[in-house]
Amino acid sequence: MTRSLHSTDRLPASARAGHWNAVIAEAYFPLDLTFRDAARFEGQLEHSNVGDISLSRLCTEAVQYERHRHHISSATEEQYLITIPRKSPVDFRQLGREVRCDPGGFILERGDEPYRFSYANANDLCVLKIAKPVLATKLRNPDRYCALVFNGREGIGSLFTTMAQQIQRHASSDPNSDAVLSRHLVELLALALDRTSEVEQGAGSSVRDAHRRRAENVILRDLSNPDLSPEIIADAVGISKRYLHELFAEVNCTVSQFVREERLKAARDLLQMPNPGQMSDIAYRFGFSDQAQFSRLFKAKFGQTPSGYRAQITAACND
Repeated sequence: MTRSLHSTDRLPASARAGHWNAVIAEAYFPLDLTFRDAARFEGQLEHSNVGDISLSRLCTEAVQYERHRHHISSATEEQYLITIPRKSPVDFRQLGREVRCDPGGFILERGDEPYRFSYANANDLCVLKIAKPVLATKLRNPDRYCALVFNGREGIGSLFTTMAQQIQRHASSDPNSDAVLSRHLVELLALALDRTSEVEQGAGSSVRDAHRRRAENVILRDLSNPDLSPEIIADAVGISKRYLHELFAEVNCTVSQFVREERLKAARDLLQMPNPGQMSDIAYRFGFSDQAQFSRLFKAKFGQTPSGYRAQITAACND
């Protein structure tokens, strides 16, 4: 176990904010920090690497941490933070959920999505950092557990929080021991998360469903835009492109498939109307690059060309 200690002690007031921003970026990942009083801010961070994870004890006065898109764009690896507050509550907002975690609980934060994390009073936090692939080997789709509050006072949750704090306090110099300890801690974390109550899981699912519906509404309003893309849709909804793709994957679809199918349905509905216009105009109206592409995709979807479909509708109306 390698251990490092950082503190604002003996630093001039003018250097504290910049120093602490660098400390946080090194221990976790880049964040924007907002201090109640930067010149008088005091903080201490004790950080250790234990096998595949890192553990830290973070003791500071009130502060707010924000992860923005420009931080995420340069990230090379997806990470989670698991935070256990020990002195005062923390407020956390991510993916449309806003929760408060009191001492005795813990929360999971995605490093690859924007978030805001804050506490209004001095706090003492135990923080575990773990790469997504490490946790994913023990738990299916860990993302669904983010921005939920877990009970760290009872059962498996209590075992996890107790072990995390014990390992953080007591350094080891044996790499083999570190590997065993980190593996057991990750297994306890996975068990604690997997036993989330149905109410919590339902709340998380409802948020994801709401985001997907908002994305679908954006698509339906902008079907005629030939440049409509996952980036544009994600920006309109206020989520990342990665998260957008995850939302549609949950219903066995891709963003592009949904856009294409809704365009084809809209074009089919127009073809049922009197005097729908030229096929080329319909193709361009619904964002297809040309009439040939429109015709090919329409036939693949509905079993006949747009012209054939229109002729069938006209014949039925004349009968």
